[in-house]
This record gives sequence, structure tokens and C-alpha cells, in this order.
Amino acid sequence: MLESAALALRMQRPDEAERLAFGVLKSDRGNALAAQILGRSLLMQNRADEAIVPLERAARRSDDPEIETLLAVALAAIGRGDEALDRLRRTIARRPPFPPAFLEYASQLGKIGRVDEAVAVLESGLALTPDAVDLRTQLGYFHIKTQQPCRGAGYFSQLLAAAPERYDVLVGLAKVMALDGEYAAAADLYRRALGMRPRRCRDAKQSRHMPA
Repeated sequence: MLESAALALRMQRPDEAERLAFGVLKSDRGNALAAQILGRSLLMQNRADEAIVPLERAARRSDDPEIETLLAVALAAIGRGDEALDRLRRTIARRPPFPPAFLEYASQLGKIGRVDEAVAVLESGLALTPDAVDLRTQLGYFHIKTQQPCRGAGYFSQLLAAAPERYDVLVGLAKVMALDGEYAAAADLYRRALGMRPRRCRDAKQSRHMPA
């Protein structure tokens, strides 16, 4: 049942994933994976308020940083931002490090204008997990936001060499090029990014048939 729930989630069928995960939790209240799937499915349906209880219960029963991060997302979505930040602050202090928690913490700080703190969070995450492409990509975007295109260019250029297939990396580097006045190079990167869109759709469809 859990495999079916995870598959339904990946196939963008959150209502089915919710039903299956809830069925597992009725017989096994401590099942962290079922709670995680239920929380994700409710968040996908914009029902963050309903996701709080199962995620809080799972967080008390487990030491899973992914559940803590999901719970922080749900808390922020219903206006409990301070609680979300506090939970994420504790989560990024855990070891081994969980990169998505650093990413979510930085994202939430950025949304409320605390960009310098967000950059510091991403840099601390990268110090612990230097191969975390998502953290490095987000850091590049924050450097663009703070009008530091030179630093952003460095991040995106390195990322493009390591992950040339990433749409967000191409767009990020294009933004930096445009800020530097290199419009022809930026236009070329934007064209490459646009050309990736059909492939990204195919990849998304294929990923729906992969196990979580």
C-alpha cells in the first residue's frame, strides 16, 4: 500500500496518495513514511492546515529531518512563520546534514527579506555538503538578487559544467549575463533553456512511473 501511495504521489495523484497513506496510518500510527506521504499529498492539495497534525505526530515519534522540513513548510503556509523558522533552525543543526532543510530555511528567510541570513544558511549547508547542486543553485540566485552578479556567475558557470541539463542553472547564468550586458550570450542561454522544456516534460512523465 505504501508503494502504491508513493507511486500515486509521483504521478501527481495526491488524492489517491492521501487515501492510501491514511489507510496505512490507521493500522500503523507510527509509520513515518506514510505520514510523510500524507503530508506531501495534503500540501499538494493546498491543505496545509490538515497536514500539521499527522506531521507533528510523526515528528514526535521519529527523528526524520524530511518530516521536520515538511512540517515547517506546512507551518509557514498557514502563517506560523516563526514556528517554521525555529523548526528549520533546529533541523539544519542535525547531523548528518539534510540539504533540503537548508534550502527551505534559506527560502523562507528570503521571502521575508532576510537575504543576508539566507545566504549564510546556504553557505553553511554547502560547507557541509559541497556537492549539493540545489544549494549552490539557490545561492547563485540570491547573489543575483543582492546585485552581486560576479559571484552568481561563478556559481552558475561551475554548475553548468557539472550539470548542463539543469534548466534553472541555464536560466540563472542567462540572468547574470544579461545583468553584465552580455545580451547575446544571455539570449543563447535562454534559447537553450527553452529548448529543454519539452524534455523536462517527458522526464517528469517518466519519473512518475519510478518508485519513490
